[in-house]
Amino acid sequence: MTGARMRNHAETELMLKGYGLTTAEILYRMPDHRSVLQTFVWQHYDLAPKFPELFRFLDFWKSRLEGPLHSVVYTHRRLIAPNEWRNVSGE
Repeated sequence: MTGARMRNHAETELMLKGYGLTTAEILYRMPDHRSVLQTFVWQHYDLAPKFPELFRFLDFWKSRLEGPLHSVVYTHRRLIAPNEWRNVSGE
């Protein structure tokens, strides 16, 4: 199986387990110019409502990066809902 096919298979498994696509817009202050705000957009499959991947990334940011966080706005969308999935045999 090629890398792209393996990645698609893994993403489908995550979606079937209830994961959805989380997008976060992160505003942070420039390290050398604290009055200047910069934007960073982050996307990852995550599990609502606890968002472990998002919080893991924000913990990494706070511990390892110099630009202090100003604010985080996020949205989450499940790509496969339980009522949209059904097993179909054949074509």
